[in-house]
Amino acid sequence: MCGRYTLTITLEELMVRYMIEETMMPFHRPKYNVAPSQQVLAIINDGKANRLGELKWGLIPPWADDPKIGFQMINARSETAASKPAFQKALRSKRCLIPADGFYEWKTTAGGKQPMRIVLKSRTIFSMAGLYETWLSPDGTKINSCTILTTAPNELVAPIHDRMPVILRPEDEQLWLSRTVTDNALLMPLMTPYHPNELEAYPVSTAVGSVRNDEPSLIEPYTVDEQLELW
Repeated sequence: MCGRYTLTITLEELMVRYMIEETMMPFHRPKYNVAPSQQVLAIINDGKANRLGELKWGLIPPWADDPKIGFQMINARSETAASKPAFQKALRSKRCLIPADGFYEWKTTAGGKQPMRIVLKSRTIFSMAGLYETWLSPDGTKINSCTILTTAPNELVAPIHDRMPVILRPEDEQLWLSRTVTDNALLMPLMTPYHPNELEAYPVSTAVGSVRNDEPSLIEPYTVDEQLELW
């Protein structure tokens, strides 16, 4: 799965990276511990240009009776999304990019669960494949929400976790966003494990386990002795 990630670059850098000409976002502060149910930055395409906005992490299908279902929909398995009522429509026409510069997974060790941060070796931003939906309550309340697609782990992630987010190559991002593409056969080749030689994983503080913590120290590598000093 993908349950925590980081996005530590500026709004201006995001706009340049995704060719966003203008946005209603007033600002973006670096986030070192993005968690489910939070508002997250996402990119969609309106048929003419890329647009940057916020979506609630945890997809709420339009037919849902209770928005709390979103807590169970933070991830969608790429292998089965096309056959699931919650995701099949969004996969055809409501795809988005979730920008990140790292994601966390917890590795089982002799000493317990050890959080690991997985990043590109280049330390550049990457796009996780996402789906989005709009839910309207009986009283007219509107919630725009999203989920992150996952796939089988590559050789780097497999010893850490049995799933990883679908990371799109930059050259495939516009195909993913295109509203004219509705054939799953064109999309499935994009939802494969990212090449392990381009990724790196390193241990970080167990402080990342609490959503209350969101500071630069969370992404710093640590040694076992440093970890013990935190508690």
